Amino acid sequence: MMKKKIDKQAVRTWARNAKKVCKQLILPFSVFQAIRTIIFPTTFDVLLLAIFILIYLGFQYEWF
Repeated sequence: MMKKKIDKQAVRTWARNAKKVCKQLILPFSVFQAIRTIIFPTTFDVLLLAIFILIYLGFQYEWF
């Protein structure tokens, strides 16, 4: 059987597009999660909000 070659440029383009989508969606998700955490404060909601905030800060300070 022949191995299928992976186009590295296509993978880079896909990863770049995925990063852009995440960057656009993380702030609305964080705001929604903050409102949800204020109304229904559970351990899972607080941890999820902390993860969203860390991801947002990562994008702002270009850690990723």
